[in-house]
Amino acid sequence: MSHVSPIPSRIDSEEMLDDFMSAPPPELLHDLAALDGDILILGVGGKMGPTLARMARRAAPTKRVVAVARFSSPGLREELEDAGIETIACDLLDAQAVAALPRFANVVFMAGFKFGASGDPGLTWAMNVHVPALVADTFRASRIVAFSTGCVYPFAAVLEGGSTEDVAPNPPGEYAVTCLGRERMFEYHSRRHGTPGILFRLNYAIDLRYGVLHDIARKIQEDKPIDVSMGHVNVIWQGDACAQALRSLLHCTTPTSPLNVSGPEVLPVRWLATEIGRRMGREPIITGAESDRSWLTNTARAVQLFGYPNVPVLSMLDWVADWVGADRRSLGKPTKFEVRSGAY
Repeated sequence: MSHVSPIPSRIDSEEMLDDFMSAPPPELLHDLAALDGDILILGVGGKMGPTLARMARRAAPTKRVVAVARFSSPGLREELEDAGIETIACDLLDAQAVAALPRFANVVFMAGFKFGASGDPGLTWAMNVHVPALVADTFRASRIVAFSTGCVYPFAAVLEGGSTEDVAPNPPGEYAVTCLGRERMFEYHSRRHGTPGILFRLNYAIDLRYGVLHDIARKIQEDKPIDVSMGHVNVIWQGDACAQALRSLLHCTTPTSPLNVSGPEVLPVRWLATEIGRRMGREPIITGAESDRSWLTNTARAVQLFGYPNVPVLSMLDWVADWVGADRRSLGKPTKFEVRSGAY
């Protein structure tokens, strides 16, 4: 079922949140109907994976949707299976286990390691570079949409609107270097084997339980200072990001190529804090001074392909202020969007 109902004024339960985020827009129904083959999702256990898997299942009821992860989080496997999604437990660091996975025409790669990266650089490199090499070689005959990040770019001048896909990567910090390594492995195998792909450079997906807006609202709620030295961000509703990732399967190129995905607005963190604080009836505590350069991406190419995201920024601000103000559940995973050193 596609959601064509009005965007809600508030989201007051996790059931409503998960249902709304995974509702496929009409354009996705159209695109997946035109896509040949079934869909394999690798690394479904992260923050976005369950939303994307449910959306794919709802958008393409005649296709097989198979979700792969270690499934270390209790209950996730059962929840996905209850939604009609097939699951396979697999440690993607195990080359033999990866080789044993079924070959599908369409692969969405979502595995990666960020938080704690600075404390375990070996695992960071293994997950972000070694695993992509295994996957890209194993699934050489598939289309591969590989999740990446805007962190591969250098900081961009705010007044220039963010980095386009033509800007050469120059990532600050070891974590971001491994993200570029992930891209290079997919690029290498794509050129070697003719594998079509997209490097899905996503900036700041918004779920009410985590994300940049959640982080800001939580700090306002707890009277903690908000550092604005990383003064501007792009954000996109997680449902819109998942829809664009699945629609990207129809836009894969050979060799693989990058696509920036986020909301098209360059948003001042100070303004976001002010607006969320006003909705919460609290005054944000601001610290630091805005730099004239931030991690920003120009998403004009994605807008040309997919149109503007469906969920507007003001709706996200309304929802997150209400969600955090009511002390609803947090995943406890701060984005660390304010970190300029690249150390996570």
